[in-house]
This record gives sequence, C-alpha cells and structure tokens, in this order.
Amino acid sequence: MTKAIAVAALAVWVLSTSAQAAGYHVIDRLAGPDGGWDYANYDAKHDRVLVARGAAVNAFDLKTRSVNPTFAPAAWGHAAMPIKGGTEVLVTNGAKAIATFVDAETGALITSVPTGAGPDDAIVDPKSGLLLVMNHAGGTITLIDLNTHTAVGTIAVGGTLEAAATDGKGKVFVNVEDKNQIAVVDVAKREVINRYELAGCEGPTGIAYDGADGLLISSCDGVAEVVAADTGKVVDQIKIGEGADGVAYDPVRQLAFVPAGKSGTLSVISITKGRAKLVETVATQRGARTLAMDIKGGRIFLPTAKYAPSVGAARPAVIPGTFELLIVGK
Repeated sequence: MTKAIAVAALAVWVLSTSAQAAGYHVIDRLAGPDGGWDYANYDAKHDRVLVARGAAVNAFDLKTRSVNPTFAPAAWGHAAMPIKGGTEVLVTNGAKAIATFVDAETGALITSVPTGAGPDDAIVDPKSGLLLVMNHAGGTITLIDLNTHTAVGTIAVGGTLEAAATDGKGKVFVNVEDKNQIAVVDVAKREVINRYELAGCEGPTGIAYDGADGLLISSCDGVAEVVAADTGKVVDQIKIGEGADGVAYDPVRQLAFVPAGKSGTLSVISITKGRAKLVETVATQRGARTLAMDIKGGRIFLPTAKYAPSVGAARPAVIPGTFELLIVGK
C-alpha cells in the first residue's frame, strides 16, 4: 500500500468512526434478572428506569448502575410509571385486573384499585388529573382519581387496547390493536368521539403525541404512521423494522423513536414543519421492542434479552442470564 492510499484509507476510517460516534448508538448495558417484561418508564425524580416484569417491578438506578429486582410486587406487570410528582408508582397487573399504587421510595403497597380485564398501558390526563388505565382484554378504560385512589368511571372503547397518548387538553388517543384504529376519547364526556382508520397499518401498539405539530405517531407492523390529531389524516408513513411496540417522542429535539424487536433496530424519525422522515436506523438488539426516554438527558432505554434459535413456529426461548437494559444515546 502506498503512503497516499494509506492516508486516504485512514481518513475514510476516521470520518466513518466520527459519524458513528455522532449518531445514536448503544452506550451502556445494565444486567437484570430473568423473566418476561413489557413497558419501561423513566423516573426523572430518582434518575431510574422502572421495568414492569411478570412478578415484580425492576428499578434500574442510573447513577449507581445497580438494579433492585423486587422494587414492587406485580402480577404479570404491564406498566410501572411514576405519578404524583414521583412520590408514588403505579403498576398495572394483567393477571389480577388491578392497578396497584406503591410508595416511590420503598415500593411498599399503598392500595389496589380494580380495573377492567387485562390492564395494560396507563396515562395521566393533565386537564382532569385523572389516571386512565387501558384494559387490553376488556376493551374499556378505567378512570382513577389519584387523590383518593378510587375508580370513578369507565369508558367503553371496544377491541384490544394498547398504548395511549394525550394532547394535554382533555383528549386521549388510544391504539385499538385488533381494529387498526386510533380511538379519540373525550375524558370530560367519558366517551369515544371519533375513530381514525389507520390504512396500511397492522396491529398498532405504541403511540406518541407531537404537540408542536398536532401529530400522532403510531407504531405498526413494519411502519410508523404519522397522523393529524385533529382529523385522523395520515400525513406520512415511514418504513421501520419488524416487531415494533413502543413509541417515544422527544419535543426538545423533535424526534420520534420507534424500537423494533424482531429486527433489533431503533428508528429515529425527524418531524419538522408537519412532515416526518427517517433520519437514522440504530442497531439495538433482537427483543428490544418497548422503550423509555429521558428527554432532558437525551437517553433512550430498551429492555431486552438474548434468544435461542427458533424451533418451527414456536416462539424462541429467552436464554437465561441475558436480560439487560440497553441505554442508547450519543
């Protein structure tokens, strides 16, 4: 190799390395206990990530890089999220059809509230202050008063409900997985006021709201649909990886993040002036399908594990001792 060729090769390597470092990538991994998992949520007050597991909630302390594997009990936990300024944590328990409230410092049980069948995702409506629990199997939303820890109403939606997003003004948008719809819920009226058909979308799961542009980002099988929140019009359809579940939107950087568990990728979608485009596809890991976000720090957290090879049509088994929380950043 001549000196000129060597210098040119070195320049290409430096440029490619710098570009990779400048983009999003996995910057850390924190090991956790075996078992299934669903949603993750970032607790800004305690700088930790809460991951809902089958029998318990894991609390990953990001300062110490340690994990409390049994922070709070769960009965097939789907969501564990900080509420009331981070003083309490809500846990949805699919196996018992209850929402439990625990002390954010100790994980001690405060109380339990009955929900509909298969409580899954949950969200707080800022306008009313009510907690809304999406009942996946029941097709209903349970409304809970956070001050009294009591159920104060039910909204019938129908279908299998997945994640929800709020506009902060009293409307909540819920993905109806088996109908390929977004149900628009008026919390004050306690009813569905519209339904948006998601053409070209199969099995919508995760959803996020971009308030600056009035857009919803919904994750489907292989695509992310960007929808006008006021009309339901599909503005853009972005090709993503397979096996998507969650969506997170970063209003500071105007980016949406969609993880795909089958493909092992994280799609980074830029939304500016009301239009969306894919700007980066980050290699993560197979199984990384849900996520949490630290908006201030620009970090994304994805629970996952390694899988054994598939045998026929059976779901691949998780390899023991491989569960971890991936941390993606720049």
